[in-house]
Amino acid sequence: MIERIHLQIILALHQYQTLTAAASSLNLSQSALSHQIKHLEERLGVKLWQKDGRLLRLTQAGEQLLAAAQGILPMLKRTEHTLQAYAEGRQGNLRIGVECYPCYEWLTRVIADFLQASPDVDVDIIQKFQFSGVEGLLNHSVDLLITPDPFENSSLIFESLFDYELVLLVAEDHLLANEKYCVPQMIAEQTLLLFPVPIERLDIYTEFLIPAHINPKAQKFTESIEMMLQLTVCQRGVMTLPRWLAKIYCDKYPLRALGLGEKGVYKTLYAAFKQSDKETPYIHNFLNIGKQKQL
Repeated sequence: MIERIHLQIILALHQYQTLTAAASSLNLSQSALSHQIKHLEERLGVKLWQKDGRLLRLTQAGEQLLAAAQGILPMLKRTEHTLQAYAEGRQGNLRIGVECYPCYEWLTRVIADFLQASPDVDVDIIQKFQFSGVEGLLNHSVDLLITPDPFENSSLIFESLFDYELVLLVAEDHLLANEKYCVPQMIAEQTLLLFPVPIERLDIYTEFLIPAHINPKAQKFTESIEMMLQLTVCQRGVMTLPRWLAKIYCDKYPLRALGLGEKGVYKTLYAAFKQSDKETPYIHNFLNIGKQKQL
């Protein structure tokens, strides 16, 4: 019954207090403004304004409508701006799932630039999934998944971000520290420090140890990369990291990085998202920034 134009008119009458000025502010003729108010008064069955000399004065009913206009019109304007920002890809909530523990160093750099470039987009990082990261994508728990493990799924797009080499980290006084690279047999007598990921998803196994039918002497799982680094420095085990991240820690700790095999083990990091989101602008903005932050 009450339309937006009615709220705009009552607000203009309050601000300008004459029909002429109020009509001019709304780009209406004086007669059109009077007609709109008269029509609303008839529908509501109550007077909204009355003349007070040359000025207009709102009745109690008019004051009530004014209070509504002062609350509703700004809210509508903000909502329109927000919806326009969504339509233009400038606003939203990007939920990023991460299946790669060492990716955080890279991800924090990407997010810092992304937040500056997209101030109206919120970002949530999700590491622990009730199921798998891919299931999180498919059931709409996450919008973007950072993973080194792509697979065929008609509902998903896996876009490559960058390639990296997997290396073995050992203490600088370790027996293997002076080797140019390690072979699987060298790990047979080592305690392998691992992130808590199923063996079938650990590249050190799938790409290096399992093909050679080699197992380490022992395994130790931990979520803390700092703990793994300290254990490695103290020769309590060896660990694997992408070379770009290993370089950062080798500059910080007494560690050495060895290639896995003479040819090395190379992987690709991917960003996965749903086919239905392929036109979402802020997802493409994130991907573009991510590719520029190759390490």
